[in-house]
Amino acid sequence: MTQKHILVTGGAGFIGANFVKYFIEENENVTVINLDKLTYAGSLENLKDVHSERHIFVEGDICDRQLVENLFVKYDIRGVIHFAAESHVDNSITGPEAFMQTNVIGTFTLIDVARNYWMDAPNSYKSGYDTCRFHHVSTDEVYGTLGETGLFEETTPYAPNSPYSASKASSDFVVRSYFHTYGMDVVTTNCSNNYGPKQHDEKLIPTILRKALQGEQIPIYGDGLNIRDWLYVLDHCKGIALAYETGKSGETYNIGGRNEKTNLYIVNSICSYLDEKYTRKDNSSYKELITFVKDRPGHDFRYAIDASKIEDELGWKADENFESGIVKTIEWYIEKYKDTGILQ
Repeated sequence: MTQKHILVTGGAGFIGANFVKYFIEENENVTVINLDKLTYAGSLENLKDVHSERHIFVEGDICDRQLVENLFVKYDIRGVIHFAAESHVDNSITGPEAFMQTNVIGTFTLIDVARNYWMDAPNSYKSGYDTCRFHHVSTDEVYGTLGETGLFEETTPYAPNSPYSASKASSDFVVRSYFHTYGMDVVTTNCSNNYGPKQHDEKLIPTILRKALQGEQIPIYGDGLNIRDWLYVLDHCKGIALAYETGKSGETYNIGGRNEKTNLYIVNSICSYLDEKYTRKDNSSYKELITFVKDRPGHDFRYAIDASKIEDELGWKADENFESGIVKTIEWYIEKYKDTGILQ
């Protein structure tokens, strides 16, 4: 069986590592070249359950053009699935430059190297490279914020409100331009908030779990009524694979879980589960640890995705609702933490 080499960037991060495992298991003829800078958000620990000779890890920066060019030549790269990004909004407020470098310049570097390797002129692929595709993984935050009603659609105007979302919006436009200018085969997916195994400790759900299990105050921004559409990470990975394999060139597909929840609902749900399954020594409720902290600047009120396009056109659907996905997530973190002394 002829092996096809696919470059996955950011494959040691939360979503990327879940995707690499899923994609290798589902595609026997694919070898994944996994390029990750191993910043604080990426870890080889996330890849310890990937047991395959068809996974080749390379530590490096997507902004390093020479490295990216060498990888394309060495492995004859025939597709790119691009996860690598700075993604924590709080960090983009205190240090926006890294977001512009990685998310904008890094994406440009990747897609420009791919264009030069796969194509010999605008609208002209080299012989044998006409099936090569560049898949760009993005976020619903590029659309800005919603009021109490409405959903983000693929046609929703962009209105990013943080340096993070502005950098992702910019990268989306770079990818779009390579389709319209060069006729390059590109697909973009914009997802809602992911949760599940391997998420970095800085994110909301891991923070709630960690603080609760340590008996520390659980910080919730503002009044806790900000709403997000929660998507289980494996459902997202399946959607990405489907869009990469069968999506229409030049199109954008929004992937959302249809699970709109306030941050307050999230923390109460987790605490209720912990109260039932992992009772505190003093029998008090984990909910007593909830504390409200000053809201962050530019905190968008509500995100919610209309996933009708990928559901109707490609046949994708989320397998997990929030209630089933959060139990799997909590138990994964319990397993992770049980040998660390965090559990009371």
